[in-house]
Amino acid sequence: MELSEIASISGKGVLFRILKPGKSGVILESLDEAKTKIVAGIKHRVSVLHEISIYTTTKEGTAPLADVLVKIKEKYGDNIGITPDAEPAKLREFLKSVLPEYDEQRVYNSDIKKLVKWYGILNQVAPEVFTKEKEKEKEKTE
Repeated sequence: MELSEIASISGKGVLFRILKPGKSGVILESLDEAKTKIVAGIKHRVSVLHEISIYTTTKEGTAPLADVLVKIKEKYGDNIGITPDAEPAKLREFLKSVLPEYDEQRVYNSDIKKLVKWYGILNQVAPEVFTKEKEKEKEKTE
């Protein structure tokens, strides 16, 4: 599975695998044990993970979520030592350890909570995302 096949719906606590487009929207299946299927239409705010970036203070202005996830994996492995329910200061400290140039004004605590939660989910159900992203990075630099 790749990040281009995984989506988030605003207000839902789980990630979804994109199955296929439907007549009234896109058909998604939750990545949790329930494997709930949903048709996400216009009223849902769907974000595909490979399109998400984190604001930075660099000249590019953002860092792709894929790059941040790979950095977390490289630095912390399977156990990042923090939960989405951690204190805001701890969450910010965690993100700063991985992405020191993140924009502290534009990245909210809720964004970091989502990042931590998504990392845990992806690490369990789609660990290949991290290796595929690493391989893509190597291809870019070669």
